[in-house]
Amino acid sequence: MFCKFVQVLYKPSLNQFSNLHYIPDIQRCYNQYAKYLQDDFAKFNENILFYLEQSFPFFWVVLNEEDEFMGFVALENPCGDENQLYSVELLTCLDKKAWGSFSRYSANIFLKKCFEELGVYKIKALVFPDNFRTSTLLKTSGFKYETTLESETLRFGKPQDIDVYARYRE
Repeated sequence: MFCKFVQVLYKPSLNQFSNLHYIPDIQRCYNQYAKYLQDDFAKFNENILFYLEQSFPFFWVVLNEEDEFMGFVALENPCGDENQLYSVELLTCLDKKAWGSFSRYSANIFLKKCFEELGVYKIKALVFPDNFRTSTLLKTSGFKYETTLESETLRFGKPQDIDVYARYRE
């Protein structure tokens, strides 16, 4: 099995993105699973390029061995400075065709990248309690449940709890 992560980069000086040909796939995948990803305040659906700009330089598309789009991952709300990236929040969105062994395999590869290449100490994942697939993937990837933030946000106009999972660099 093989997967690869292709970074989508924003070049502020040129107001230009790299790998724009993935935008339709990113938008389609996001729209398909938006109910598991967004609260009532999400900006992603309004303007995908704005989200990519805000995520710079921490947004990657996930490809399989045939370079087929399988989903995307992003790191949000980085905490640290230019010398150390201490913690980040993980956002994942994988097509159904990536569920199962591919998602577990790609998660392990990506987490290794975060810890070894980016030097991250802590990766958090905030999950709506009804998103059992993501919770299961996180647990099989070494994340531990930390807490539930009660009524942390609004979703569909109602207060929404959020479960917090974390994994630390070994």
